[in-house]
Amino acid sequence: MNLHGSPSPPPVRIGKVTEKSSPGFTFGQQIVLAVVPRIVWALLWVVGLTWRFEVIAEDGVTPVIFGQKAGPEIYCFWHQCVLPCTLYFRHSRAVILISRSFDGELITRTLRMFGFDAVRGSSSRGARPGLLGLKGVIETGRTAIFTADGPRGPIYETKMGPIKLAQATGAPIGAFHLQPEHAWVMNSWDRFLVPRPFTRIIVSWAQWTRVPADLKPEQFQAKREELNRAIERARRRALAHLGQQAS
Repeated sequence: MNLHGSPSPPPVRIGKVTEKSSPGFTFGQQIVLAVVPRIVWALLWVVGLTWRFEVIAEDGVTPVIFGQKAGPEIYCFWHQCVLPCTLYFRHSRAVILISRSFDGELITRTLRMFGFDAVRGSSSRGARPGLLGLKGVIETGRTAIFTADGPRGPIYETKMGPIKLAQATGAPIGAFHLQPEHAWVMNSWDRFLVPRPFTRIIVSWAQWTRVPADLKPEQFQAKREELNRAIERARRRALAHLGQQAS
């Protein structure tokens, strides 16, 4: 019971990523889910050992260095750089919001092998339970991570979830992008990046976004756009650092 005498909502469980988190897939999809994450984990682990991370940041920003355990903060990045983020943040104890889609299930099962925890939900399906779960993550002193334009895009367009979570928790939002110097680019909505072996990967951090608890509803869109610009600055700065042009 809460202070007003009404039943309290049931707690949102945040547990280790499990392979039974999203049932209902076809037999063929279940085969893919059983095999592909293990292959991806093995390949990513071996190839990831050859990657070289280089960190850059906007003036006044203190970046999170590889191996550092972050605190009760919110991190946002574009969906296309999930693979290098998996290696870079594998010691962070971060919890990631992942959609209940088939693609989300593939990512979830792969992340499980790297020791991440996950909350299932997205901006389009299971949004409220997902945000409640991440609120609990912040309250326990851990870091919550969003793929800001996932799970289906549009590409480079932040959803409102990080802003709502920041308002509810007071946690600052860190915007960053990981850009490989050499990568295969998949023919997908997010132009998914698969870094090549022995490549350099730029870890680019932009200014943090802070959301006051008393933010008015009509101001949410402006804050979302502020975060969007920050992540895009991080991406474009990483590309410029590599001498590449942004698309």
